[in-house]
Amino acid sequence: QVQLVESGGGLVQPGDSLTLSCVASGGTSSSYAMAWFRQAPGKDREFVAAISWSGSTTYYGDSVKGRFTVLKDRRTLYLDMNSLQPEDTATYYCEADEMNLGPTDEYSYWGQGTQVTVPV
Repeated sequence: QVQLVESGGGLVQPGDSLTLSCVASGGTSSSYAMAWFRQAPGKDREFVAAISWSGSTTYYGDSVKGRFTVLKDRRTLYLDMNSLQPEDTATYYCEADEMNLGPTDEYSYWGQGTQVTVPV
């Protein structure tokens, strides 16, 4: 069983930057395809970014393109977030899978989430 633990969330001001991290432990694979999703209160879950098993391919949701960058180092996933806006306020979840799933919502493993708050 793979465990995912996110960190790095917090309260920031509009225009600030923040980096989220997610560490995968357990399991037998040396690397995983990984992704970030987010969910704000009262809203549907939203795809944010994903990166392939090898790290060679990345995917981004339309609302974060050009502002967020997803990076991976084997079992550690990062999300560099720049120019944060109040609409980025959400709980951010890390997900992982042995298969390259891209922006689909079919990852087998997910973490507990980390909160990012950008006040109006």
